[in-house]
Amino acid sequence: MALDEAIEVLDSRFYRLVIHNAHVEQLWTGARWAEGPVYVPSAQHLVFSDIPNDRTLRYDERTGNVHVFESPAFNANGHCLDREGRIVTAEHQGRAVTRIGHDGLREVLVDSYEGKKLNSPNDVVVKSDGSVWFTDPTYGIDSDYEGDSAESEIGASYVYRYDPKGHLEAVVRDMVRPNGLAFSPDEKILYIADTGISHVGMKCPPDIRAYPVASDGMSLGSYETFATCSQGVFDGFRIDWNGNIWTSAGDGVHCYSSSGDLIGKIRIPEVVANVEFGGLKRNRLYICGTTSLYSMYLNTRAA
Repeated sequence: MALDEAIEVLDSRFYRLVIHNAHVEQLWTGARWAEGPVYVPSAQHLVFSDIPNDRTLRYDERTGNVHVFESPAFNANGHCLDREGRIVTAEHQGRAVTRIGHDGLREVLVDSYEGKKLNSPNDVVVKSDGSVWFTDPTYGIDSDYEGDSAESEIGASYVYRYDPKGHLEAVVRDMVRPNGLAFSPDEKILYIADTGISHVGMKCPPDIRAYPVASDGMSLGSYETFATCSQGVFDGFRIDWNGNIWTSAGDGVHCYSSSGDLIGKIRIPEVVANVEFGGLKRNRLYICGTTSLYSMYLNTRAA
């Protein structure tokens, strides 16, 4: 049986990750820049951002319908779930990381560092100890398109760790524009994309870096370059239970083995910003491609 024409196999290992009679589906279109998907298992829906339109949207797996989840939405970008199933959000306009409680109320977790406003939190992940790790580039304050134009008070773009007790620590200070991030399944590595090429050109190659997590679980060691994007930039990404990275790129979704080999692609006819595993078995890859939401079932699942 032939593979979907969107699938490009670059290594035999990729054959085991794709399903021969599954195909790419366009589920919805109408965004200006679709981003930040998070799957909510208890509700069987996916929440994702349409940043320039200042709204978040909800795709219902049971009905196939898409409705507005929040509008205005503080130009929300990345989302994840915390250990209690609450949505944690990186907000451009709010210049904050927030959380929606089970009562539906928005709570600001952090909006400043050493007395200065954050830039515009971009992507976020919650570790098993409850700590919140997020990137803080300037995309939401660079113009009025995805937030409110402003000068950076911090003067740099860091990656932060926010612990449940309220302490905020800058754990990465050597990136130009840190963007997507995710932990390996065993949480021994934190992967972070740098999209600084948007500001300084090839002085900042479009890489994903791999930072070893120290034994204390709170700090990081020296990084190694995990992969360099050959089409556009790496933005958001997710990791499956075998440690493969499924990352956004200019021509679709690229899949890398845990050793850093590019083993396959899912070609999408739009620039992809981010992905998320969903479905009851967490084997459905949702893909945010510029104006549209796509999906494809895979022979793997979320970590």
